Amino acid sequence: MASSWPEWSRQVTDARVLRALAHPARLAILSRLQTEGPATATECAEVAGLSPSACSYHLRQLAKHGLVADAPPRGDGRERVWRALQRGWGFQWSEDEAPDLVEAQNAVIDTILAEADRRLGDFFAHSDRESLEWRNSAWLTHTVLRVDAEELQEIAERITAVIEPYRVTERPAEDAPTGARLTELHLRIFPRVPRRQPPQAAPPPGGEEGQEPS
Repeated sequence: MASSWPEWSRQVTDARVLRALAHPARLAILSRLQTEGPATATECAEVAGLSPSACSYHLRQLAKHGLVADAPPRGDGRERVWRALQRGWGFQWSEDEAPDLVEAQNAVIDTILAEADRRLGDFFAHSDRESLEWRNSAWLTHTVLRVDAEELQEIAERITAVIEPYRVTERPAEDAPTGARLTELHLRIFPRVPRRQPPQAAPPPGGEEGQEPS
């Protein structure tokens, strides 16, 4: 990961906040507010797949943990409008993490990966309705690298530098070209778990295998 935490993003170090985020609906609601701006519970319900009343409950939970807050009212002010307090969030591992924090981190990672896979599946399920231009622009790859930890971090930082100008948090809709759409980049860089070596058979009594006892 990058050596410094970006100013526009919140570094989450509280297990309670991570557990609150380990819910698909809350992640969807927070992403909606961060990428498309303030919204009502009714508008958030469209992306969360819940009723407006259920979304209101999840919005209050996000507000309890300092992730969202009230936005200026619209029109007659009869509907409550919410906004994200940060444009992004994340966490970094450290050597002295408490077990409950590690458990909460793993829970939110599981939720994020499951939701990312679901949205990728949605794309493939509806890809026949996309133009050939958009289908050809989608790119999936699986590559195995041979690197050390320093090189892996360098790769991640170089990729981050390339995509930074295109982040939805950095590029307002009015600055993007005509036809620009919200697009997802799922990048997973991780070291493989080492293979377990088979246990070596114990030598037969009296000496090494193939040797006669002296």
